Amino acid sequence: MSQALDRVFRESGGRVLSALAAAFRDLDLAEEAFADACTRAAELWTLDPPADPAAWLYAVARRRGLDRLRRRATAAAHRPEDPVPAPTPEDHAMSLDDPIPDERLRLIFVCCHPAVAPDVRAALTLRTVCGLTTAEIAHAFLLPEPTLAQRLVRAKRKIAGAGVPFEVPAPDRWPERIDAVLSTLEVAYAQAHADAALAGPRAGFAHEILTLTALLARLAPDDAEVQALAATVRLTEARRPARLGSDGAMTPLSEQDVRDWDAALIAQGLASLAASVDLSRRSRRPPGPRALQAAIHAAHASRRDSGITPWRGILGLYDALLSLRDDPVVRTNRAVALAEVEGPAAALPALERAPAADWLPWRAARADLLARLGRNEAAVAEYDAALALGPSPAETLFLKRRRAASVAP
Repeated sequence: MSQALDRVFRESGGRVLSALAAAFRDLDLAEEAFADACTRAAELWTLDPPADPAAWLYAVARRRGLDRLRRRATAAAHRPEDPVPAPTPEDHAMSLDDPIPDERLRLIFVCCHPAVAPDVRAALTLRTVCGLTTAEIAHAFLLPEPTLAQRLVRAKRKIAGAGVPFEVPAPDRWPERIDAVLSTLEVAYAQAHADAALAGPRAGFAHEILTLTALLARLAPDDAEVQALAATVRLTEARRPARLGSDGAMTPLSEQDVRDWDAALIAQGLASLAASVDLSRRSRRPPGPRALQAAIHAAHASRRDSGITPWRGILGLYDALLSLRDDPVVRTNRAVALAEVEGPAAALPALERAPAADWLPWRAARADLLARLGRNEAAVAEYDAALALGPSPAETLFLKRRRAASVAP
């Protein structure tokens, strides 16, 4: 794959695919047309890439999709296909005010339609809207890749068979889809956040999720969980400038220089959290899981002013979150907080009660706890297991440094 094609695939692939799906109202056809365009680009761009690669891909894919539709219609009618003159991709792209209409929000709601099984809505959205591979999504959901692949195929067939309209539904229809929409955005953001250097193929998701959560917050000002997710993304992204050391290694949250945190994003996040809390209070409903997550990030953000991380309060928030969302992610983060409050000897058994051997943060947390308990040989083995999972370069440097510290006498 040429550098230009690789870059546009990573940065704009999701937007192009979303626009095609909205135009054709057929997820399979959109993926086939996009693949055709990428194949053509690989043949032509090596020597002469276009000035606007994303617009070129969209224009070519749209033409390929239309060609496929014409062939289907021709075959169904049993008559010769009429020749249709077509402009060049550059002519077509430059004739549009917006060469690639941004249809991602619409497509997110399509993929999260009630006709699609709840356990695959977020996965289908990540595949179609964000362009994640089946392997990446399976890893994010801790599922076998073949299992997820079968679920995605069934979900696309369900959308086609049920005649799901390709539109953002009226607000009164949001409750049946909004949780899956928010779950999708959470997983997509996690893919970008996992790479401290923003150097990986999913780095662009960080900015995209900031934009999409802001849009959702404006469209659903009375939804506490929507406001809470907007808060979490902003409070987390505010720490981005401090997450990378001068040597290119990831800097863990507890060691970050708070002077590098983005004060404007923190203020936005705290305002969104306050709106979420107020909505919950007025509706007389307890905080949802995303509100608790946002409160945890707000507690970490308080170190910027106080100089102290309120670990006991954070542990209490994780206890409350665990009653609503009991999964390895929450249990791993709770164990980290427990280690700060009660020590690594209490945290290690808690962590091991929710094993997630294929998830990098769980491996790294276990390695750190073992090292703090003086079990250096076991810690080194755990760091090796974490490195075998293929972390990004920044995370690799961090883990290697911690591993070396465990080996040193």
